[in-house]
Amino acid sequence: MNIRSLRIVYMGTPEFAVAPLETLLDAGCNVVAVITAPDKPAGRGNKIRISAVKQFALKQDHEIPILQPSNLKDPDFLKELSKLQPDLQVVVAFRMLPERVWRIPRLGTFNLHASMLPQYRGAAPINHAIINGETETGVTTFMIDEQIDTGRILLQKRTTIGDQETAGDLHDRLMSLGAGVVMETVTRLTAGTLKAQSQDRFIHKKAALKNAPKIYREHCQISWDLPGKKVHNLIRGLSPYPGAFTNLEKPNGVKVLCKIFSSTFEDSEHTESPGTLLSDNKSFLKAAVVDGYIQIQSIQLEGKRRMDVKDFLAGFSLSSGLYRFS
Repeated sequence: MNIRSLRIVYMGTPEFAVAPLETLLDAGCNVVAVITAPDKPAGRGNKIRISAVKQFALKQDHEIPILQPSNLKDPDFLKELSKLQPDLQVVVAFRMLPERVWRIPRLGTFNLHASMLPQYRGAAPINHAIINGETETGVTTFMIDEQIDTGRILLQKRTTIGDQETAGDLHDRLMSLGAGVVMETVTRLTAGTLKAQSQDRFIHKKAALKNAPKIYREHCQISWDLPGKKVHNLIRGLSPYPGAFTNLEKPNGVKVLCKIFSSTFEDSEHTESPGTLLSDNKSFLKAAVVDGYIQIQSIQLEGKRRMDVKDFLAGFSLSSGLYRFS
């Protein structure tokens, strides 16, 4: 069997899952259905929002059946999925699948994960890799099993992480890298030239495993009494979403919530207390940390648009040493 006759069911929801699907279709793969999250109301007007994968699938010249089950164990959904007679299921940024779903195809079901497994298992591998100051990461395809991100590894591709790279930047690079790895995985599984290997073989005895759990709001607040590199890594690891936040405290004690999206770390000795702001009110804004300063490059006050620091200072006058982040 070749990849054009292989019956593939594709599962994915966000933008990260679009590029692999597009790559499969461009290669002439027979995607017999796309499974994605149900449409849901969002925003102030509760307008119905459809997933990025659905938006892409709807724009294709050939109509691809789109399934949007709210319950993956629903008998009607399972019956409909079985009728598709998939040879292989490809999963990218979707939900955890029940065994009755991932066991249906004769070649099994594989997932694309945005890390070098077994490192950074979990929902937010891109964010946590940057927050932890990693200099390398990658993508992995693996066969799905009963647990989360523990299945046998098929392929991996590694890449470096830049000192200033944000989670958004890395997301886009890994999305492109992952699309190629998904295509290679499908090709080699079809040809029978790819052997899945236990993740135990990829665990280095001296390296502790790091997890990548879902990020909540309480994980996003900046602590200015931390070393500068940790603060800088938190900012870029949460940019552009969900965004690292802090309070801008005025001399009168009033606090305004703000998010910081990009920064640099300036290693410097000083006597300022952590969080103290210094600025020339024209070109720079920096906050003191224990071992230097965080130079702010992009900021957003609550209820305002995101701005680079020069635009921000043009409309917000600061007295150095009197304002602070807290």
